Amino acid sequence: MRSRVDDDRMTEPISMTITTDDGRRYTLREAVPDDEPGVLALFEAGGAYLEAATGLPSGPGDLQSLYYSLPPGADWQDKLILVVTEDGGPVVGIIDAVRHHPAPGAWSVGLFLLHPSLWGTGTGRAVATVLLDRAAASGTTLVTTTVPVGWSRGRRFLASLRFRFTGRAPRGPATANRSTGPREPAVERAELVPARKG
Repeated sequence: MRSRVDDDRMTEPISMTITTDDGRRYTLREAVPDDEPGVLALFEAGGAYLEAATGLPSGPGDLQSLYYSLPPGADWQDKLILVVTEDGGPVVGIIDAVRHHPAPGAWSVGLFLLHPSLWGTGTGRAVATVLLDRAAASGTTLVTTTVPVGWSRGRRFLASLRFRFTGRAPRGPATANRSTGPREPAVERAELVPARKG
């Protein structure tokens, strides 16, 4: 996959265009309220992942959790909810990230979900590469994330991006600022030091 950033101004809101090798164009941008129906439809389509991550089928509370979940010690102003659209069409991806967490200069990525029709096409890698390049250009020195134990597709995806797995996260009564579900599986932590270009 080839990707390119059309807007590399670090002080502007995130809005980037990704062009894949087969000529498809995607936009990665910050979510707006009008995106909510598309995100709900994406959650319904991506139910297999959400069930692997939470132990339950997707429900309306997942959208609320996305907007209100924040890790302890993080600032609301650093929370990013990004959507992916194809040629200005419906939402086909969602990314939840927090800048300057778990430490200054780091990014923590919570949810990274593309429509299942795009799984295995290389689109996720193209989107992630553009976002990681943006993070590195803005001075980010560490990107952290987790993957549900047993979600092999997600583990392979992170490995392809050169994330290093650092072990299981401790299980507690809360995840970010929400209660951990009774069937929610353990997660494995992963981290990446983004490579600076140039």
